Amino acid sequence: MQSRRSPATAKTWKHRHLTVPFASGGDGMRVAVLADTHSNPHPATFELIAAFDPAFMLHAGDIGDLAVLDRLARIAPVHAVRGNIDGHADGLPDSLRLDLVAGEERLLSIYMTHIAVYGPRLNTATRAAALHDEADLVVCGHSHVPLLVRDRGIPVFNPGSCGPRRFQLPILFGTMELGDEGTRLQHVCCETGSRWRPPP
Repeated sequence: MQSRRSPATAKTWKHRHLTVPFASGGDGMRVAVLADTHSNPHPATFELIAAFDPAFMLHAGDIGDLAVLDRLARIAPVHAVRGNIDGHADGLPDSLRLDLVAGEERLLSIYMTHIAVYGPRLNTATRAAALHDEADLVVCGHSHVPLLVRDRGIPVFNPGSCGPRRFQLPILFGTMELGDEGTRLQHVCCETGSRWRPPP
């Protein structure tokens, strides 16, 4: 498992901080969220994301072939972190704080890293990092298990995997819509193009 040590104790650990202007349309701002493409996203992924028309995308690691990012970037800008299979992606950080701002106002702060949870709960290192960065939302991947929970006050979103199927897990990506009523997070099934909800 990938180390989650701080930059002070792990020379290879890289953290990046980005600020992105809030680009509001009539329906608010849209962001596509992916993880665990493993070089081979489901063929419908690109068409479905293009139809969603995101302002930008987040990729929470285990990209595989970096050509995946190039293809996604033809749709919209992509901000990505390295997963545990992405040792070749030296230019990518291991964690990312992304602040969406409108003028001087910070609307949403996202902390993204590949390995963040143990079951439905944030691991100790990620929780500490998210609190330190004053994150409003943690985005992660790794497990291929779609997740939308609140852990001790911090919302956590794993979009699931839109790459090759693991076990009987669904093939998904996530959507984030930001508007006057807050932030709405959903999962989209690549096989049906419809919103995915966990079975009752």
